[in-house]
Order: sequence, then structure tokens, then C-alpha cells
Amino acid sequence: MLRAFTTFLLLFINLYAINPTVEELSWPNGISFLNFLENNKMPLSLFYELSSEDKELAAEIIAGTKYQILKDKDQNTIQVLVPVSDELQLHIFRDKKDNFSLEFIPISYQSYDKVVNISIQKSLSEDLFDYTGSASLGIAIRQIFKGEDIDFKKLQKGDRIVVVYNQKIRMGKPFNTPEIYVAMIETRNKRYTMYKFEDKFYDKNGKKNDKFLLVRPLLNARITSPFTTKRFHPILQRYRAHLGVDYGAPRGTPIRSAGDGTVKFVGTKSGYGKVVIIKHAGGYETLYAHVNGFAKGLKTGQSVKQGALIAYVGSSGLSTGPHLHFGLYQSNKPINPESALKTVKSVTNAKEMAKFKGVVSSNDALIKKAIAQGETDKKFEFFPNIIEF
Repeated sequence: MLRAFTTFLLLFINLYAINPTVEELSWPNGISFLNFLENNKMPLSLFYELSSEDKELAAEIIAGTKYQILKDKDQNTIQVLVPVSDELQLHIFRDKKDNFSLEFIPISYQSYDKVVNISIQKSLSEDLFDYTGSASLGIAIRQIFKGEDIDFKKLQKGDRIVVVYNQKIRMGKPFNTPEIYVAMIETRNKRYTMYKFEDKFYDKNGKKNDKFLLVRPLLNARITSPFTTKRFHPILQRYRAHLGVDYGAPRGTPIRSAGDGTVKFVGTKSGYGKVVIIKHAGGYETLYAHVNGFAKGLKTGQSVKQGALIAYVGSSGLSTGPHLHFGLYQSNKPINPESALKTVKSVTNAKEMAKFKGVVSSNDALIKKAIAQGETDKKFEFFPNIIEF
């Protein structure tokens, strides 16, 4: 990691005299990593020389992801940084021999606990963005309160929202979806509050408000590769990530939909081979990769029920043997499917309830303090694009 950042710093110093520029761009929809290299006139060998696991990781780059390109005065690419998860980024750079190299390195960011307390003036999403600089905070709030008796389209001017959350800052800007600890909305003389407890959200009584419940897509399957956003491999001496769970199973084993939803994609995707993607309520999506074939008649736009046959285990794409790569995403953010499988509908255990009440008490105190202090008066300050060292 130190070597990568030192390289970046030295290149910046050496190039400063010839006016390098940094562009921040959004990853285009439907563009693979191989397409990206080709479009930016970088050697395709950067992709072909990757291991199958790293090719699969490169396929995880989400459309809309903000990435940075450092170019010289002639607009030749010098370095590229592309986040592939909350913790890991793809780093392309020119080495001392002026050849391109590629590695996966940890993302450098700062993390801050924040409290925002505002009254609605325009809309929930617009006002939160104005004060926090986060475009995803409003989306996350809507998902947390999904199922509650709140019509976000009918929030009135003067309605109040208080959010206690943690925000990562990368290159002077909010990065990724904030981690929300508690959120309160006050509208039409009624207060709604949701509390985070063990990665789930509950109301004050410990009732879970998540309508989405996953089941495993394969019955009695063994996990051959777990989910991880960042792991340093002690033998390979580099960082790896696996943004899904691999289940080992014989070729042809039936794959079932993990939840009710609508088929978003059926076809082939780069290193994932044959893939099914299903869109679910609450901003969730599930991905089923390396399949051998699809269920008869399965097509985009089709509604499926939880447990419905959608495909069969295979080893299509970049795969060393028959298995299912199962991915779960919320608002395009990869999360661990095995954690979601353990969803509970309410806090019932006495010991857990005692912990939960402590969470409620401490967060209620933060909300009370925020309201007593009045409006949030310091908006997020937007910085120009800067270079990460």
C-alpha cells in the first residue's frame, strides 16, 4: 500500500511542471473493464494478465461509480483510481519504464460521525444533499422507512428530519452510502424513528421494518469462498476482495430466486459468464453468476417468486469449476448475502432486548440534543477535485 501511494506522490511531483490534470468521471453504464482499457488506449494485457478472481472483481465496478484519471499536458493517461468496493480500489499507473501496471489497493478516506437536523424546505433528498453533500443519504432514509406510514411525496415545508450517521470522505467529497445509526422524521404531528441494531433497522419497540427476507439460492450448499470487501493475502502479499458468496455444487443443480422480484437481466456479463440479475423491493438486487443455463422461458421483466427456478449451476465465464457466485446489492452497494439470510423480524431475546434499549436510549439523547440546538447551520463545503496521495 505504501509503495502505491509513494509512486502516486512521486509521479505527481515529477509531472507538476508539465501541468497534469485530474478528471473525475462516472463509470458508464454497460461498459466492462476491458472496454474501459480499450476506450482509454491502455494495453488490454492489463485485463488478460489478471487472475480469474481479479477479473471477476473488475466486473464488479458499478455504473455511476466516481473514478479519477490523472493526465499529462498532452492528455495521456498517467494514473487511474477506480473504487470497486467500500474499501478497495483498482489502481492503474505508469511504472519507471513508462509501462502500465495494475494493482488493487485500499481506499484512502477519512470517516466522521455526523448529525444533521433540518426542516424540509424543498424535498427530503434535495435538502439532505444541500446540507450534507451526500446524494445517497436521502435514498438510504427512504429505504429505512419503507413500510412505515410515510408518503415522502407529501412531506410538507417545515417537517423535520434528524439523522445520526457516519460519512466517509474521499478526495474532499462524501464517498459511498453513509452508515446511518438512527433516523427520525417528524411530519403531520407524528414522529417516526428507526434505530440500527446489529446491521438491521428496528422501530422503538424492536420491530423490524424490512420486508425483504432472503433464502439461500441453493439448498444444502457449502460455501467455497466467503464475502469480503478487503483482505490482505499473506502468501500473495496483495489485497483481494470477493464481493459475493461462492457456493460449491454439482453442475446442473437448480438455482432458486432468493426473494420475490423482477428479472432485470438474463444473459452474459464479462468474467461472470451466464448471469441472472433480479431486482427486489427496497433497492435490493441479487446476482447469480457462472450458471450453466437458464430456466425455460426466463426473460427480462418477468416477475418471479421466492424459491422459483431461475437457472442451473455451471462454470461459465472465468470459473475454475462448477459453482454459483451469489451477489447481493442494495443501492448498488455490495453487501454480505449470508448476513441478510440471518434477518429476524423483531428483537425477542431478553439479553438482546436489553442491548437494544441501550441503543434506543443513547440515540434518543442525540436526537433530543440536536433538536434543542436548533437548525443545522453548517452545510457541507464542496471542495474542488484534488489528488489523493
